[in-house]
Formats: sequence, structure tokens, C-alpha cells
Amino acid sequence: MEFFIISMLNGLSYGLLLFMLSSGLTLIFSMMGVLNFAHASFYMLGAYIGYTLSGIVGFWPALIIAPLVVGLLGAMFERYSLRKVHKFGHVPELLVTFGLSYIILEVVQLIWGRPAVEFRPPSILQGPAFTLINSSVDGMRFVWGAAPDGACRAADAAVRIVCSPFPATRALMMLVAVLMLLGIWLLLTRTRIGYVIQAALTHPDMVEALGHNVPRVFMLVFGAGTALAGLAGVIGGSTFVTEPAMAATVGSIIFVVVVVGGMGSLAGAFVASLLIGVIQTFAVAIDYSFLTFADQVGLQLSDALRDKSVFKLTLSQVAPILPYLFLVLILIFRPRGLLGARES
Repeated sequence: MEFFIISMLNGLSYGLLLFMLSSGLTLIFSMMGVLNFAHASFYMLGAYIGYTLSGIVGFWPALIIAPLVVGLLGAMFERYSLRKVHKFGHVPELLVTFGLSYIILEVVQLIWGRPAVEFRPPSILQGPAFTLINSSVDGMRFVWGAAPDGACRAADAAVRIVCSPFPATRALMMLVAVLMLLGIWLLLTRTRIGYVIQAALTHPDMVEALGHNVPRVFMLVFGAGTALAGLAGVIGGSTFVTEPAMAATVGSIIFVVVVVGGMGSLAGAFVASLLIGVIQTFAVAIDYSFLTFADQVGLQLSDALRDKSVFKLTLSQVAPILPYLFLVLILIFRPRGLLGARES
């Protein structure tokens, strides 16, 4: 039971990290129609800027300042580069953001180097948020923080005790992602700014006539989207690893999330993120092959089939391709995504 609970929480935390990334990309696309290929690069930039600032002002101020810096850089990019090619269509927009991703990668390597940097979270986040203690005699119990001394060691050899800690950094990741979802939803549906942003997408001339600066609104939206990526970078970089390859690691996955959830759908991105995070996590944790499954259910296979390498592949080995398989199935059976809008 503790295996299922911890694996589910790990999957949800990874899925919520994907949502933190895809929410900014979804916000930019739904409001501006721009598919930002450099979005994962802003995620990497947030991790490195957060790493530098945490050494100067501490982790918690860096968690606030780094996304603001990344958002400012994103707004400047929209104002002085993306806006100038916007009138030429989507292909130039894709090309300029694609080029920006390589520029950010080279700048990061020039400033911070190619090896990974040690971005350590504060001491309060370096231990477990809680620990599940499962005893063959007393059953499963829950304790906050690390398990007490001796709680994971059985006095009797016949008693089996398993302790499963859940990292505090992943708990923070889940909390911030949920607060982010709530904040974006309230901003877009309950505030005047949200109404202006949504109206600027569908009726820009009317919004302009009412005295609002539509290009400035789009600049702020792009900056807010990249700031969300920067926030995910600070948390993801301190939880996992901060290195130049981190953008490439998640770059393609977030586009899968956006397409599977439905282009421009924030709720769809949330659902797709959780699904992909849970599926990948359980695929890695279970680590079964077809041969193992066949043996457990009593299925008799010939020696020729047992020698086939495809039957020896484990779920953990095919886990990286599962999101893309999910993407193909969605495009075949529901091209608009899980929660994408239908044409009228």
C-alpha cells in the first residue's frame, strides 16, 4: 500500500511540475496565439537565476525574485523582437522563438558552464515532508518529517518494517502548483485585468477603443507566462538537477501536455499533466516486462519468443515514449485534446 501511495504522490508532483511549465505556455498560446518554442529555455533560465540569487539573498527571496526577472526578460523579448515578426504569421514566430532557445542555451553555458550546478534547497526542505511506516504487525502509520530513530528497525527478525519518506521539495512543488492554478483562474475570471486580457484576444479593436493598450496587454501576458516558467525552474532546479540539458529534457513533454489537454485549455493542461506524470511514474516504479507478466499469469511462451528482445523490454525502458504514444492516440481519436474547445 505504501508503494502505491508514494508512487502516486511522486507522479502527482511530477505532473504538477509539468503543469507549472505548461500553464505559462497555454496562457501565452490562448491569449496571443503564439506557440513559444523557447518556453522550456525560460524554465532553465529561472533555475540558474534562482541558483545565483539563492547564494546572495537566500532561497525564499530567490523564489520570488527569479520569476520576476525571467518575466521581465520575456516581456522585453516580446516587445523588441516577437512583436516585430507577429504580423508576418506563425512561421516567423516559431523561428524566432526557436532561435531564442539556442541563444539562451549558449548564454547559460557561457555564464554558468556546462556541468550541473549544485542548487540546494534550504535546510527545511532537505528532509522528508512525511514518512509512511508500514509494519507487518502494527500496519501502516503516518509521521511528519523523518521517522523517529529506531522506527524503521524491527527488534524481531520476523517483523518486517518498510519506511517510505516523501521529499519536502516535492510537497512544496505540489503546493505552489495548486496555488498557481487557483491564482491564474481567479485572475482570468474574477478580475478586471482578466476580462481585459480575454477581450483583447477576441475583440482587440473594441478593447483599443475603450482606451486599453492591446500590445502592452500582450507583452504583459507573455511576460507573465515566462515568469511562470521561471517559477517552475526555481522549484524544479532545486528539486531535481540544474544543468544546461534541463530545457531539452522537459521541452518536448510540455508540448505534449498542451496538445493532449487541448490547445489553449488551462484545465486541459492540468488534467493532461497529471495523467502523464502518474503514467510515467508508475511505469518506472513497476518495471515489469512482458516475460515477467507472462510467467506470473502462467502464460506459456516458446523459447523462440522468450529470446525476442522486444518481450524483454521493461516498462521503465519504454516509459520515455509513453507520453508520445499518448499524444498519437489523442491526435487519432480526439484531435482537439481532452478538454479542447469544439468548433461551432
